[in-house]
Amino acid sequence: MSTTRRITAAGLAAAMGMTALAACGTSGGDGADAKTVTLVSHDSFNVSPSVLTAFEKQSGYKVRVLKGGDAGKAVNQAILSKGDPQGDVFFGIDNTLLSRGLDEDLFSPYEAKGLPHVPAGLQLDKARHRVTPLDYGDICVNYDRGYFARHKIAPPKTFDDLIKPRYKGLLVTENSATSSPGLAFQLATVAAYGKEGWQNYWKKLKANGVEVVDGWEQAYNQRFSGSAASKGKGDKPLVVSYASSPPAEVLGKKPAPKEAPTGVATGTCFRQIEFGGLLKGAKNEKGGKALLDFLLSRQFQEDEPLQMFVNPARADAKVPEVFTKYGARIGKPATLAPETISKNREQWIKQWSSLVLK
Repeated sequence: MSTTRRITAAGLAAAMGMTALAACGTSGGDGADAKTVTLVSHDSFNVSPSVLTAFEKQSGYKVRVLKGGDAGKAVNQAILSKGDPQGDVFFGIDNTLLSRGLDEDLFSPYEAKGLPHVPAGLQLDKARHRVTPLDYGDICVNYDRGYFARHKIAPPKTFDDLIKPRYKGLLVTENSATSSPGLAFQLATVAAYGKEGWQNYWKKLKANGVEVVDGWEQAYNQRFSGSAASKGKGDKPLVVSYASSPPAEVLGKKPAPKEAPTGVATGTCFRQIEFGGLLKGAKNEKGGKALLDFLLSRQFQEDEPLQMFVNPARADAKVPEVFTKYGARIGKPATLAPETISKNREQWIKQWSSLVLK
């Protein structure tokens, strides 16, 4: 959802190494400081300063945030530094990458406070509590309403639509090997066309001019014509993003428009669940547990929608009206069992790369 992938993203890191971001009220100390707790995440992590300050005052800890590019890159870096982690808590490993993190033994078990308020369907590690579900969203193709109105073309609704000649050269997506939204979109096509049919679909999509970029930030904020951030310079009216991306395009606009300038192709969606976990070998394990409790608190959960444009994991968390009014509701997003993803992910990525990038 990920980093990657949202309107609030700060941009991709220039390299695999983590980039330090001083959070509100944060000291310059390292993770060994008992009064400092360090959160490792992707570039899209964001929290209101007032919410973070409230946690710091209540807990006595100062929060340091380390951002490491797209979710895929951040997870890779966490694996490279396992046993001697760069922080105490990791935020942002999703269901497309979860099995990899669990197989690499990145996390120590901890049952966070507030977990009873999280629907069972989001608790993919319920038996062991190595990770805590913190939010979810649906990866979908977004479209620029203005472009399709000007060209008098109906926007696409399904995967099958995307390979039609009328949409040739209009779609930009993220690299499955480097981006969690890109991988989620690939997995959505596996769910839609099966283990035998998805490769043939991508051959057709490539023939229809799909463009591939490294991550969400580049795809949405630079290449997508419907993004306010691109300032009209993007030339792709279709992009792989989120069902919750349209609210970001109207946030703060006065008067409020009747609809967002971007829409969602609701037949192209894949459910993404994002987790946090206490990193094994954390220097401040006590502080890490307190931070995980905070991430699942109603205060943080209700801050998430307009900070990171995701749905809170807690069922009792309130969601802002602008988020529900302009975001698309996806009744039946595509899904794949975690064990299926775990068994096939690396092979599928290699096959996708061979098909699409060469």
